[in-house]
Amino acid sequence: MKFFFLSILLFITGNIYSRQRIVSLNGAISEMLCALGLENAIVGVDVTSNYPASLLQKNKVGHNRTISAEGILALRPTLVLGMKDQLKPEVAEQLSAANVKVHLLPQEYSVAGTRSLLVQVANATGAGEKAKQVEAAFSKQYLALHVTPVKKKVLFIYARGTGSMMVSGTGTPVDKMIQLAGAQNAVTEFTGFKQLSAESLVAANPDVILLFDSGLQSIGGADGLLKVPGVAQTNAGRNKKVVSMDGQFLSGFGLRLPEAVNELNKKLNQ
Repeated sequence: MKFFFLSILLFITGNIYSRQRIVSLNGAISEMLCALGLENAIVGVDVTSNYPASLLQKNKVGHNRTISAEGILALRPTLVLGMKDQLKPEVAEQLSAANVKVHLLPQEYSVAGTRSLLVQVANATGAGEKAKQVEAAFSKQYLALHVTPVKKKVLFIYARGTGSMMVSGTGTPVDKMIQLAGAQNAVTEFTGFKQLSAESLVAANPDVILLFDSGLQSIGGADGLLKVPGVAQTNAGRNKKVVSMDGQFLSGFGLRLPEAVNELNKKLNQ
């Protein structure tokens, strides 16, 4: 009899669990949902949700900063998960007015911040027990990480073609990644991003220039980068030291953070 009631309870709980229809508006959140066993509950994702590869088959709702409520509501979600300061307030209000639960989570760009985000995602979806296993695996992987110090200044350029190029100062996700990978950000005079200028580029004189894969492609690869005014006059330009990585992998601060730090550290040390 005890076993019978336990089976009924598990059946009911499982049905409630499976009835979730989740729209994820962030790649790190989507990655965590999959690790928590909730991939089948995801009915829509934003364009940064590219890992695991199976998420590429999910309905796309656009970029998290330009998403409309209509596109999300068309998927009949019961829960929308995103990051604070990314989703427009009016969109969040429209979703809430349609009786959709909206959880906009804070993100700290650190190892502790990744753990905290995992807990928040788990709490929002009722996957607390599974989260303990995922967090343990993440912590084990990070503790096993060996970062070789990099005595180089690294400049990150966010590019969308040669007409739109920004450099990272302090406080950005990539700035934090450069530090975690054992290197030094070449620009520390300001926080956030600023327009790239030849003068500031030469003054920073980076040993390595870092970009997203998509950004490097948008300016014609490494050869195109060397044609950008000021690049050839830097140590990075003279030595043709250019590193690129997938944008979400490099700056998402999801569960693959240990792998991303390891890969960046190795590339910077080459």
